[in-house]
Amino acid sequence: MAERREPIESGCPDPWQYMHPVMRRNFGQWKYHEHPRPGVLLHVAYSGDKLWTVKAGTQRILDVFTLRKLCDIGDEYAEGYVHFTIRSNIEYLVSDESRVAPLIEALEGAGFVVGGTQNSVAMISHTQGWLHCDIPGTDASGVVKSMMDELVDEFRNTNMPNRVHITTSCCQINCGGQGDIAINVQHTKPPKINHDLVANVCERPSVVARCPVAAIRPAMVNGKPSLEVDERKCICCGACYPPCPPMQIND
Repeated sequence: MAERREPIESGCPDPWQYMHPVMRRNFGQWKYHEHPRPGVLLHVAYSGDKLWTVKAGTQRILDVFTLRKLCDIGDEYAEGYVHFTIRSNIEYLVSDESRVAPLIEALEGAGFVVGGTQNSVAMISHTQGWLHCDIPGTDASGVVKSMMDELVDEFRNTNMPNRVHITTSCCQINCGGQGDIAINVQHTKPPKINHDLVANVCERPSVVARCPVAAIRPAMVNGKPSLEVDERKCICCGACYPPCPPMQIND
């Protein structure tokens, strides 16, 4: 038997250690799955083993208190095995059907919404502009909160003609797409330029190169090296602002 390789601090961790025992035992040997109710999946293996998945929605960024609450629910009402989906849902895995109803009751009692399976509106995937991006029009989290307040019943139920994926991005050019419906936030006006500061602050060729639509070019203004914007081309994306703060975002 080959020795287990030493762990390294990059790449994906070994997934087997986190899998539910029924999952490990029947890996690649599932016969079929059913959908008993919104938010619950039942997988049946050729061996006859059964595994229930209960899915609940969470916010995009989890504080430590919420994480502890979710883990406590998993320890008390499930079997201690969870995983997070790419859309920030948490899924609890249980091999005992009698645990499903109390688990759902505990999740909903703690304020989490069970759903997001089959023909539902899936949880909205979105960017966190103010946390990691230098050109967001706004932060997508507020937009997503407003939309999910209206669509929460479509997450909780399965009334759609098909599964619906919605994405929201904080700006028009970087993080859109990957959904059936993409909602992109954008700035509304070309930048205002503080020409007195450009020569001392900005590396003009870099600013020109960063514009995705070639709307910026060097210019001399009041005898000083500066920049100008072709407003017919400008898409108001704000990409020029990070390398050149005198190209002021204008909303």
